[in-house]
This record gives sequence, structure tokens and C-alpha cells, in this order.
Amino acid sequence: MTKPVLHYIPACPFCQRVEILLDLKGQRTAVDLDVVDITVPRPPALLALTRGTTSLPVLVTAQGVLKESLVILRYLDATLAGPAITREAAYERAVEEMLIALAGDFTSAGYRLVMNRDEGQREPLRAAMLQQYRHLEDFLVWQNPGGTFLFERFGLAEAVFTPMFMRFWFLEYYEGFELPAEGFERVRRWRAACLEHPAAQQVGREEILKLYYDYAVGVGNGAVPPGRTRSSFVAAPHWRQRPWPPRDKYARIASDAELGLA
Repeated sequence: MTKPVLHYIPACPFCQRVEILLDLKGQRTAVDLDVVDITVPRPPALLALTRGTTSLPVLVTAQGVLKESLVILRYLDATLAGPAITREAAYERAVEEMLIALAGDFTSAGYRLVMNRDEGQREPLRAAMLQQYRHLEDFLVWQNPGGTFLFERFGLAEAVFTPMFMRFWFLEYYEGFELPAEGFERVRRWRAACLEHPAAQQVGREEILKLYYDYAVGVGNGAVPPGRTRSSFVAAPHWRQRPWPPRDKYARIASDAELGLA
């Protein structure tokens, strides 16, 4: 094996974390990329590598197989040439890890909101999402109140959170969720800078909103919603050729034809 091989889904936020790190290090071609189709069963050879699980990304190295995006990020940062993305000073690295530790609950809150189909749960879930942003606001004000990123540059914490900021465009589109300006100034500044960073442009808003329609009606991971025959994650027709999805997620599930999938 001359290069590590990354088995990944281009639209997956956890996979995008790895792409961002490769771009930050200037090592995009140091890893061979294998695109996995989320809408069909995993190939037996890939399932053997992942020990029967379907979560991606998975990195195959000369020494063995690595799973979990954060593990892969730290491994590639340590083994590839280029600038270190993880903070090198021990204390700063610990601060970085404290912020990264907030990513799990932040991610879960966003996905629970977008996948919700019970209008009675909408406001509690919106409040829970807002609370997660408050945690980020509080942390950033505590550690670097006048800054833009956590430290002076886009680093590992930004590589972890930016794909989620991008996916949460679906909260704006399908839920009308907007982060208030007052009381969230620091996290809004951080989020905006993350979204605009040159190393984080692997996907865009239109692509995410079209591909993630099925999440908005409660169906994820390439499964097919009731009454439909195709997932919104199919590769063809290409997302650019499809119409914008309807926003009325609580009223109905759009047909294949409405989504440009037929």
C-alpha cells in the first residue's frame, strides 16, 4: 500500500472533517478516496474492514484500519507532512479538546430537530438546539472573547464543527430556525468565519438542502421514506438537476417526481 485509503461519503459531515484537515495540511492527494454509495447495502469487503458497522469514514493504512472521524483526524495530523492542525502547546490542546467535547450534544440536538415529525415537539427541540448554541457562546466568550476562531487560526475544533454548521442549513430551511443576534454575537462570528474558510468548501448549501430532504421527513442514512422509491441521497439525477425541495415537512412527504428523483 502506497497511500492510506479513505472510504467516505462526500455529503457526510464526519467525512468532511477529514477532507478539511487534508486541505488545511495541503495534503489532499496524500490519501486515496473511495466514494461509498449510501443508498445501497455496503459491499462485503467494506463491511469486513468496518467489522460489520456501516458508519464512515474508515481509513485503511499499511498498519491497519482506523474508524471514527476524530481518531482519523488526529492520526493524519500526526503522520502527514504540513502544518500541525492540532494545538501543539499542552494547555491549548486541552482547551481545544474541551470545545470539541461539546460537538456530540450539539450534533445530536440538530439532527433531532430536523428529523422530528411531531409538531408538538417542535418548540422543545428548537429550545434544546438554542441551548447548545448558548454552550458554544459561553465557551468562546470564556476562552477568547475578542477573537474569531478559538485561537488565532482555523484549527482542529473548527474542522470538527464546521461540517455541522453547514448541515444545520437544513434547520434554517426546513424548520425556520434562526440564531438570534443578541446574546450570540461570539458564536455567530465564529460560525460565519468557519463557513467562509477556503479549506471548508467541499459542499454547499444547495447540495445539502437537496440531499438531506429525507432527514427532514424523519428518514436518514440513505433509507427510503414511505410512499417513495428512491432516496434523496442517490447520485443520479445529480443534485444540481433537481428542483428545490418543499419546506412543508410536517404536512407531507414529497414524491420522487417533486424532488426530481423520478
